[in-house]
Order: sequence, then structure tokens, then C-alpha cells
Amino acid sequence: MSHQDSNNIIAANRRQLLQLGAAGAALGTAPFLFNIASAQTATIKVGFPVPLTGAYSSEAQDQVRAAEIAIKEFNDAGGFNGRMAELLVRDTKLNPGEAATRTLELIEKDKAAFVVGSLSAATQLSINAVTRERKVIFNSISQSDAINEVKDWSPYTFHEALNPHMTAGAVARYAFPKYGKRVVYLTADYAYGHEMVRGFERAGKTLGATTLADIRHPIGAADYSSFLPRIQALNPDVLVMCNFGRDLVNSVKQATDFGLKEKTRIVAPILLYTARQAAGADAFDGVVGGTSYYWGMEDSVPAAKAFNDKFRKAHGGAVPSDYGALGYAGIRSVLQGVLNAKSTDSLKVSEAMGQLKYNWYKGDQYFRKCDHQSVQSVIIVESKSKGMKDKNDVFKIVGMENPNEANLRSCMELGHKA
Repeated sequence: MSHQDSNNIIAANRRQLLQLGAAGAALGTAPFLFNIASAQTATIKVGFPVPLTGAYSSEAQDQVRAAEIAIKEFNDAGGFNGRMAELLVRDTKLNPGEAATRTLELIEKDKAAFVVGSLSAATQLSINAVTRERKVIFNSISQSDAINEVKDWSPYTFHEALNPHMTAGAVARYAFPKYGKRVVYLTADYAYGHEMVRGFERAGKTLGATTLADIRHPIGAADYSSFLPRIQALNPDVLVMCNFGRDLVNSVKQATDFGLKEKTRIVAPILLYTARQAAGADAFDGVVGGTSYYWGMEDSVPAAKAFNDKFRKAHGGAVPSDYGALGYAGIRSVLQGVLNAKSTDSLKVSEAMGQLKYNWYKGDQYFRKCDHQSVQSVIIVESKSKGMKDKNDVFKIVGMENPNEANLRSCMELGHKA
């Protein structure tokens, strides 16, 4: 073989290698290009674990209805760079273990980018433990004091709902000067109930209120008859029902039937629209309590009217409940964070959410810097039994505490530096 032939063969081999290399490079980059394209069009999955079964099911189902409106609103506006949002609803069964399992599945199996939800002080802490460890944003839409404390908190933890300290404090400041200062608590025996009592007693201390008894019952109790004679014998000025959902319905109905209202004013830290609808006007007649939202605010708050109209349109003229509205706000805050951050990265979205000044449905709100607690108004309502315009006109707004960080526990008390 001549030197020239050798050079021709080497050149040919070199051309073949270059062609193969180019083909290989093309093949190697094809999946990469596909992954970029799919990432740009993939849905933004938002996990939504709530107790669809159990004592709080009515409230949870309304949370889902309102959350779907926030998802639709985001998608109808074009989503994020064309990426649509998807709501992944899961049933926590009002059980902390179940809530943790479902949350883990949402993140690991379903690839949820964010988690919003919960309806229990206990389940939200178990959800938060999972999301915090995996650095996934969790925006809680249920009341809890503990979730703001440094031992349970992380930069990915947000609390859209009121907390018991805010709620109980507002109701105490309204009720104790009006109705009297000798107080009995009927308390659901878990974190929510305990935290509510603590909030009432703390506010009540400066008002001269005295606790006669804190009587505790298990979640889901159907019969309260064993507690009522003891309450009657104590003859309190105020009976505070520190319970929720079906428990509030049953306890208020039975207290009314027992005749406790003759000498005692019944107060509920959270006076639920769904509970009032379920128990009726007579059972709740004269009961006073706090709420994060009442649809009747639409007469004076334009954002409430806009939200109510969207809900009515989607659900055959029905109006949203207080906890339903939190489902809407919880989703909307996260998705607005995505838009503001121009990213779905949890840390970037967290930073954007921390800077939000928003008015989704009830007036001005913002997340406090140190603990991501939503600073917002607390509405005081009294249940109606007369003069109702229609079946939804169940409450009269009798007071309101405007958004004020002074009504929260301090950052230092919660263990935060600032």
C-alpha cells in the first residue's frame, strides 16, 4: 500500500468518525431537547390534601370547590409561560399519619411542585414535616399556632389561615366585656382546641375574665349530654365552644336543647357558615363568634363581591363558606408567587410570596416576614334567626379587627430572630 493510499484511508476513516460523532451527538441531544420542551409545557401540579371524609368533610369539600376556581382563573389567564396548573386532591381522613402518607405520595409519586391544604391543627403539622424536609412550599389553610413556631417552621412554610391566637383574641375582646367574665370552655381535645383556649385565656387575663372549667371532649363526639349538667351547675356568663365542624353543630344543638342559653351566652372562636347551615337558625340563635370570611362582606368589600360571583357562577348560585374561601386564597397566593418569581423553584417562589401585598377576597393581606403568617382581618359575626333575606343570610357582622401584627404573638416569642 502506497503512502498516498494510506493517507486516503486515514482521511476516509476520519470522515466516518466525524459523521458517526455528529450522529451520536444528535442522538444524545434529542432527549435533552425533548426534556426542555416537556419541562416548559408540563403542568404545575399543586397537591391539595384535605379531610374529605370525617367530621370536617363539609368544610373540606368547600375548600376543594374554591381551590378549583383559583386554578381555573390562573389557567384562563394563560398560566405561567403557557404552563397550566393542576389540582391534585387527596383525602387525609382527618388523620395525621394519613396526611403525611398522602403528602409524600403527592411529592414523590405525583411530582407536585407545591402543597396547599389541611383542615386540622394536627394534620397540617404532619404535612408540613414532609414538605419542609423536601423543601417544597406548603401553604396551610387551617388554623394552628404551632406551625408558626420556629420548631415546626421553615422558609417553605406559609400560613394562609388565621391562627387561634388571633381568632380567640378578637372574639374575647368583643365578647367578654359585653357578656360577662365567668367562662367555661367546651374543648375538642387536640391542638386546635387547646390553642383556642390559650388564646381566650391570654386575652381574657387583661379583661379580668376567669376560667371556671375547661371541659374536654374527643373529636367526633356525638353525645355531649354528660357535659351539660356540669356546665349548667357552674353557671357561667359565657360558654366558649372550642370545637369545629360537626362537633360544633352537635354541641351547640344539644346545649340549646338543654336550655343553657337561658343564663349563658354561647360563643365560638370560629363560627362556621357550614355549621350554621347544618344546625339551623334556632340552634345557633344568638351565638357569636369569629370568622376569616363571610360572604355578606360583599356589600362593602369589592374583592368579596368578585370572589362570590365567581363561586356562584361555578356552583349554581351557592355562596362560599369561610374555609372554602381559604382554599381559593391558599392556591392563589402560591400561583401568584410563581408568576412574580418567574419560576417554579420553591426557594424563589417562597421569596416572592414573602413579598406579596394582596387582596384576593376579603381586603388587604400580607405574609409577616419572620414566620409567613398571613396578617389579615378577623370578622366578628352573630347568628341570625330573624330578618334573613334568604337561606344564605345567616350572620350579622357585628365587629371587625383590622390587620394588625400587634394582635399576633411576637416573632421573638415564636423563636424567630426577627
